[in-house]
Amino acid sequence: MPALIELDDARGAPLDDRGPPVALSRRWRSVLLVVACALLGGAAAPVHLSARAGPVLPGRATLLSAGPLMLVVDPGGGAPTLSAYDAATPHRPARWRVTVPPATGWSAEAAGDLLLVVERDQLRRPTATTARSVRTGEPLWRRPERVYAAGEATVAVSEVRSASGPGRRVEGTVLGIDPATGVSRWSVPVPSTAVLEVLPGTPGRVLLVQDDGLTRLLDARDGTVHGQGRLPPADYGPDNPQVIGTHLVLRHPTGTGAALTGYDLPGLAWRWQVPVQPGEVTLQACQDLVCGRDGRGRWARDAASGAVGWTWPDGRRWRTVAGARAGSEPLVLLGVAADGRRVLVATVGRDGPRVRGVLPAGVRGCRRAGAGLVCRGDADRVTVWAIDSL
Repeated sequence: MPALIELDDARGAPLDDRGPPVALSRRWRSVLLVVACALLGGAAAPVHLSARAGPVLPGRATLLSAGPLMLVVDPGGGAPTLSAYDAATPHRPARWRVTVPPATGWSAEAAGDLLLVVERDQLRRPTATTARSVRTGEPLWRRPERVYAAGEATVAVSEVRSASGPGRRVEGTVLGIDPATGVSRWSVPVPSTAVLEVLPGTPGRVLLVQDDGLTRLLDARDGTVHGQGRLPPADYGPDNPQVIGTHLVLRHPTGTGAALTGYDLPGLAWRWQVPVQPGEVTLQACQDLVCGRDGRGRWARDAASGAVGWTWPDGRRWRTVAGARAGSEPLVLLGVAADGRRVLVATVGRDGPRVRGVLPAGVRGCRRAGAGLVCRGDADRVTVWAIDSL
């Protein structure tokens, strides 16, 4: 039976309890003690992070980030405007300000010297992508599809909305786009629907998983197939599968329950498998590990072997900060301090969770931008908090 690719809420399972307990080192016990003290407001509470004040936003403005840029879309009373600020120096005037086509929502990402600005409708579906100069904001070309950055290349697809929202499920044809002109260079037809994932790094690679399980690793520059194989039926979505370095980790059902399975890339050779129990879980890449979150906390496994890296029972209380990042970087998380007002900042990566700092009460809408954490605060003032040393 072919796999049903449905972009639903990330579903899966927490790790099986029946395995051997994870031994905690003295250093790891100290880390957990620091986390506990921070959450309880004790003497080990983290320090305040350094901040750089940015502009005051109009009330209806949308705050975005793309590479080193902090972007503000102001719908205004007529034609919307897009302003670009340097996230490292947000107090300085905008680099540029341009008029953009009306839309209900926007998203953006950087692709070398290009800024890909995606317009969205009321259902968050992409309606068009405009490629602009990072330096000037000048429009260079425009496509009716959703265009992704893939290394120094770009890829265009027609996204399919599922019950849970927009995402990586696509149909029709995957198109390789010339970043300089917006003209199609190559195409790969999709017989039914598929899941698309752009892999981090250069040169650009695109993972295409069809609804019959056929999986191909494509070169984003010319469409060359660098490897292919078949994956089992699974609940494919924004977080599943995950690619970490030269490994792919898939959460999928089995005859007796569910499992996490690791594969090598590009050939999709089977490497390891561990059982999981039914339940909610989300997967993310965090440095060289695949990190999961379920109802009992957070945990990490080595993507090459499946071995447990660490577990964090309190991790379910923390949320991941949105925004582009390299796959080799740790996740940045936010949690509520013991006073119920301030915001704690933590990271998780190969060394496990580490509480790094505290933000004042009232911050909201935080996202990563370059080496900073961009947040809205009181009176809609934008502040960039330094996280480059986290």
